[in-house]
Amino acid sequence: VQLQASGGGLVQAGDALRLSCEDSGRTPNTYAMSWFRQAPGKEREFVAGISWSSGTIRYGDPVKGRFTISRGKSRNLVYLQMNSLKPEDTAAYICAAGDYVGMRPRDYEYWGQGTEVTVSS
Repeated sequence: VQLQASGGGLVQAGDALRLSCEDSGRTPNTYAMSWFRQAPGKEREFVAGISWSSGTIRYGDPVKGRFTISRGKSRNLVYLQMNSLKPEDTAAYICAAGDYVGMRPRDYEYWGQGTEVTVSS
């Protein structure tokens, strides 16, 4: 299992970024991929998730209307388009794979390493 997240960086408030998560290990028996984020000293927070088996797409309340999750041409690639970024979006963004789009970290069996997003004011 190899979930590779990329696309993070340092941006200004109001800017956009697109994160990518690729499952290069072709994780078996997984039907959903999601993004979580974790800022220093804070708990891991659900950002967005997508299921290719049920068509479910879910977003965390802080990002609704600003972030969009989508799939690439292969089921092993998921994007997170982040628009209108705010300083409070600053965190390590981590992708996860599992059976369904749960909103809790314990809903996921497979995790990748994070990509850092820093939004300056």
